Amino acid sequence: MLRVKIAIDGPAGAGKSTIARLLAKRLGLRYLDTGAMYRALTLAALQRGVPCSDEEALLRVATSMDLKIVFEQETKSNLIYLDGEDVTFLIRQPEVNANVSLVSSHKKVRDFIAALQKEIGRQGSIVMDGRDIGTVVMPDANWKIFLQASVGERARRRMREMQRNGHDVDILELEEQIRQRDHLDSTRENSPLRKAEDAIEVDTTHLSIEDVVDKVLAIIRGADRDV
Repeated sequence: MLRVKIAIDGPAGAGKSTIARLLAKRLGLRYLDTGAMYRALTLAALQRGVPCSDEEALLRVATSMDLKIVFEQETKSNLIYLDGEDVTFLIRQPEVNANVSLVSSHKKVRDFIAALQKEIGRQGSIVMDGRDIGTVVMPDANWKIFLQASVGERARRRMREMQRNGHDVDILELEEQIRQRDHLDSTRENSPLRKAEDAIEVDTTHLSIEDVVDKVLAIIRGADRDV
């Protein structure tokens, strides 16, 4: 199989990470959750007492932190290490959720993290998910998929994820957080959330995870039977 790049974009809670990881597993490709990189930076800033509104201070954190991403071959998941500590679950805690959009809105921060992501993308075939993969990080991707879902469904998914991690959450509060994040992500000046012109949109609201994976695979294999 030739080098393959697949970009999965969409708003918070649309199922990007789950679908991209399973897609990578089905295709035997590497998988990168780019949002985890911004989450790790957010966690580092919170731990160091750095205001998430301070772009220059955040950039200093980004350039000084030791961020390591381990690609698990069997599960196709990413293990995230920050300064030698496994923070794979810590980066999913509510305080990180509440601040990551602000952290990722800063141009210098996005430029730095995007450069790391582009370098990872140049190292071989990969499925990468985020909010600007098809437009900024991998505009040359072979396939670009934009996942969408209703706010209510995305809130329910996020609630189930957080409950599995032991966090008590309110569904109405989650819905409001998602609306606010959608607004921040889509209106920010730097790499706003938007569908690439050549991306194919898939609404996941009423589909199971396996249905979405099958649908995306059909799109990919419909264009190239060798993948």
